[in-house]
Amino acid sequence: MRILCLGGGPAGLYFALLMKLQNPAHVVTVVERNRPFDTFGWGVVLSDQTLGNLSAADPVSAQLIGDAFNHWDDVEMFFKGRSVRSGGHGFCGIGRKKLLNILQERCIALGVDLVFEADVQDDQALAKQYNADLLIACDGLNSRVRTRYADTYKPDVELRQCRFVWLGTKKTFDAFTFAFEQTEHGWFAVHAYKFDADTSTFIVETPEAVWKAHGLDQMSQEDGIAFCERLFAKYLDGNPLMNNASHVRGSAIWIRFPRVVCEHWVHHEQVDGKQVPIVLMGDAAHTAHFSIGSGTKLALEDAIELTRCFAKTSDVTEALQAYEAVRSVEVLKIQNAARNSTEWFENVERYSGLEAEQFFYSMMTRSQRISHENLRVRDADWLAGYEQWLAKSTASKFPPAPMLLPLKVRDIQLKNRVVVSPMATYSAVDGLVQDFHLVHLGARALGGAALVFVEMTAPCPQGRITPGCPGLYNPAQMLAFKRIVDFAHASGNGAKMGLQLGHSGPKGSSQVGWEQTDEPLTTGNWPLIAASAVAFGPTNQTPAAMTRADMDRVSAEFVQSTRYAVDAGFDWLELHCAHGYLLSSFITPLTNVRTDDYGGSLENRCRYPLEVFKAMRAVWPAHLPMSVRISAHDWAPGGNTDDDAVEIARLFKAAGCDVIDVSSGQTTRAAKPVYGRMYQTPFADRIRNEVGIQTMAVGAISESDQVNSIIAAGRADLCAIARPHLADPAWTLHEAAKLQSRHVSWPLPYLSGRDQLYREISKQKSL
Repeated sequence: MRILCLGGGPAGLYFALLMKLQNPAHVVTVVERNRPFDTFGWGVVLSDQTLGNLSAADPVSAQLIGDAFNHWDDVEMFFKGRSVRSGGHGFCGIGRKKLLNILQERCIALGVDLVFEADVQDDQALAKQYNADLLIACDGLNSRVRTRYADTYKPDVELRQCRFVWLGTKKTFDAFTFAFEQTEHGWFAVHAYKFDADTSTFIVETPEAVWKAHGLDQMSQEDGIAFCERLFAKYLDGNPLMNNASHVRGSAIWIRFPRVVCEHWVHHEQVDGKQVPIVLMGDAAHTAHFSIGSGTKLALEDAIELTRCFAKTSDVTEALQAYEAVRSVEVLKIQNAARNSTEWFENVERYSGLEAEQFFYSMMTRSQRISHENLRVRDADWLAGYEQWLAKSTASKFPPAPMLLPLKVRDIQLKNRVVVSPMATYSAVDGLVQDFHLVHLGARALGGAALVFVEMTAPCPQGRITPGCPGLYNPAQMLAFKRIVDFAHASGNGAKMGLQLGHSGPKGSSQVGWEQTDEPLTTGNWPLIAASAVAFGPTNQTPAAMTRADMDRVSAEFVQSTRYAVDAGFDWLELHCAHGYLLSSFITPLTNVRTDDYGGSLENRCRYPLEVFKAMRAVWPAHLPMSVRISAHDWAPGGNTDDDAVEIARLFKAAGCDVIDVSSGQTTRAAKPVYGRMYQTPFADRIRNEVGIQTMAVGAISESDQVNSIIAAGRADLCAIARPHLADPAWTLHEAAKLQSRHVSWPLPYLSGRDQLYREISKQKSL
């Protein structure tokens, strides 16, 4: 093939040399607008894992790069006059110029043609000039190629909220260093690391509002850099900050990070009668925030993957399809992690109330790719010390895992942080729970979780979702629930019992879950009510918009159910205001089109749910907790977002709510959630740390490692585990056994099984 790489950054150079290695007969040309030794960055960071990938792809260049790297294991953070440091993280820093020079020399040695100082305006003309069979568009963040063929690539470019400036200094840091300084206007953060014997990268970052408040948008380059030198003088030891972007004028050296995501990476263009694939690579295809140091990593791994695809097939189209399929998925995972990291640094103020120990842990796990047990692998001594700090005890050599720490809410002491989430089982008869519920909930009460929720329970027959859903609107139902609660309390394993009350609203009169979920009954439908006459879907019944009389009646029904919950002996009460049910239909603007005092603004839309909550709180014992489940994001255009969720949580906190149970979505069929591990946890994190209320995280949490990470970082106070508890009633006990932790109570009749399980797990770990 005749291969043309447009752009002489890491992606273009590395792909060129790898393809030459694969087949010396390839004619490979790299065209770069700058001179050979120009660069406008300082150092770049690669992980040990990436170095391993380079070694497998080309041992020669990997050795040269490895010899030039400055390697370190430690991360050190400075925050509010304190420092925290841990090791085992395995990073390497190298000057960007040095990296490019190594790749350039390797290209030349292999016969790649390097063309410098060629500012290409027309990629098609260049492809014609070189008679290219394949054009690699690695022309960087501001890719002209990506812009020209935007209809194919479908790029989404999002400018993030912080301003940052990329500087250098002769102060050499012996760890990857993060420093945080607070000013009268807000927080500034530094990311610093050594990349050669006497130079370090020094990136200063701050939210744009803080940047403007200090007048940095009006300062010259020199004055802006001097400001940073004064602010971070204690870390520079008298060394000045250096700028190698003098070609940029004034405050323009401070930029907002653009997150680039492309739907497609391959475009085909007719050039001089020949169809030429034009393939995006590196920053032209995607960007990942510098706070996880993945931009260069992604570029190099793009080159490795495309080379691998060509090694598997001589069919160019097939190779390019495989490249896009594989890399787009892997890159999106990195970008999602980078987004989490970006948002953390954009919101340092949110976490500034944490103590240095927890602030550091939160920072280290911000991307959700580094977990609790991963930190143990990196630095077991540091993590053990942190677990002791978190447990507020140095008495035990083996402190409890974060998920097994107790929590007191009002007068209720929870033995750990694991909650059995409310999960519909569709097994009630006329709203009456059966022996199935006794066995189902009783088994989970014995299974080690601190709090076991009954599934959403209706305050009236018409408030049920399906005919198989439970209700609490008569004495018989109360007594049936009391039997279950009494069993849990008498079992001796310490589980508390929670009741979630909710009215189905526009999603009622539906089929049970194993039939057609959310679809209406084929016969026997009952009339529905909602905030407005908006059907949940095209096949669903249109509900009647609630009148004032309807509101008063339903509020009274919730109050009566609350009284029954007291009589049944429940320890915890939750009001369901999420997932498109009745109270949720008031909160989301997608289903609330009222023009009275209960529609319009967010405060108005929350008015009726708050009335119901306050009425329930008034009859629920003051010493017992109440929580509210909300949909923190509608995942649909025009719907509520996490900004609204913060305000919703504030309103419920003011009304006496103790815990916000943070779910999302299911308010409209148009919702398009972005799924992933712990994908709803960032909402719980934000509400907890901005509103100052305890939260319960829920959604795609399936392992103790995830629970430990969430609790230890202060992202939530409780974790509600749903589907894993359907598969395993003793999920908590089994996860604790995997950790070999004894900080968990087993039912006395099961102790011999416990001991055998611990022995077997210990044997497996020793193999």
